[in-house]
Amino acid sequence: MNDDAANDLTTSNGEPEYISQDEALQHALAGDLAHLRTLGSDLSTRYAAASRAARIHGTGLAYLRRLLTTTPGRDSVELLLRLLGEQEAAAGSMAAELPLMATMLAQHQSAEVLARTVFAGTAEDHWLRELRRCLFHELLLRGADPDVFPALSPGSETYHPLAWLPDRRRPLETEPDFTRHTVNGSSSGVKSGLPGHGRLDPPTPRPPGASPLRNSVTVDEHDLIVTAAEDNWGYAEAWVFRADRPIAPAQVPALLPTLPMECVADLGPAAGYEIAARPVGDIWSLLFATASMGGFYNSGRYGAWGRLQAWRSLAGLCGLPFDASAGEVERLAEQYTWFHFRADSAFFHHDGDDYGIAALSPDGLRLAILAATDTD
Repeated sequence: MNDDAANDLTTSNGEPEYISQDEALQHALAGDLAHLRTLGSDLSTRYAAASRAARIHGTGLAYLRRLLTTTPGRDSVELLLRLLGEQEAAAGSMAAELPLMATMLAQHQSAEVLARTVFAGTAEDHWLRELRRCLFHELLLRGADPDVFPALSPGSETYHPLAWLPDRRRPLETEPDFTRHTVNGSSSGVKSGLPGHGRLDPPTPRPPGASPLRNSVTVDEHDLIVTAAEDNWGYAEAWVFRADRPIAPAQVPALLPTLPMECVADLGPAAGYEIAARPVGDIWSLLFATASMGGFYNSGRYGAWGRLQAWRSLAGLCGLPFDASAGEVERLAEQYTWFHFRADSAFFHHDGDDYGIAALSPDGLRLAILAATDTD
């Protein structure tokens, strides 16, 4: 923006020029609509120019943040922290940027540098405490040992949602995939395809027929099961079937296409359908990738919040309530039998990422399903 344009938006001392509401009211009472029309046009022009300037400056600041996070070294991190503090003071909450800053710092900076900068001293500012919370879980999932770097611990703030998570990486949290960031952008991709091992595809054509089981999912169960995909992918649905007699794990592959679910509603007996038995760690990794990376419509929640959403979906698939502890979720999840499936149905579009997860309870009396697609 040139100097003349800037002067049009400000008074002589550089401050924004505000209208006199009392003066505008007097013109309105006098029926002087021509004055109000001129005033409105002038304000609209100023607002458009200010919005454009804010976008330009915002783009420049976003580039500087990415540049500092991707430039290794203590000086870069300290300058980033100073910049974040100045932006917080000048423009208000930086909360939306902090999860991204945390994941980029964890990718490009060493744990030693972060322990001496981000985690050094007392965090008096809310934004810095939030950055620490997110960064702690990002580093934990990347293998940092809190016992070796005690300064990485964000403290015991039990009121915060992330405090629900284990403060150590658990055995079921295997091979987490992260979005890859550079100064110019990012790239990611959820590996939703079925593996070659553990395949249990039933022979085709499959026997026709419909299962007598009926969906009995509650609102709370549904909302918890779809947590990892909700607002991160195009669409997700959940179903819960409760049986009078135990369902054997060997029955699940043939049973799923017969259930009254949208994801297999139009699946013919010879249509493509593939399913594999998978360990709970593989299921967690799939949920984590969905939540942390997002899809075509969304960039996801990154590592810390993605970790929380993956655990929440796991809890829902196991039939545990929202207030169950992470330890309870882990113990029960390890007892469940897990399946990963896809089908040539209208639900699974196959022009993006999509998958189905089935979870069979240890007693065989509860079968929960999450189906997610990255199209809407």
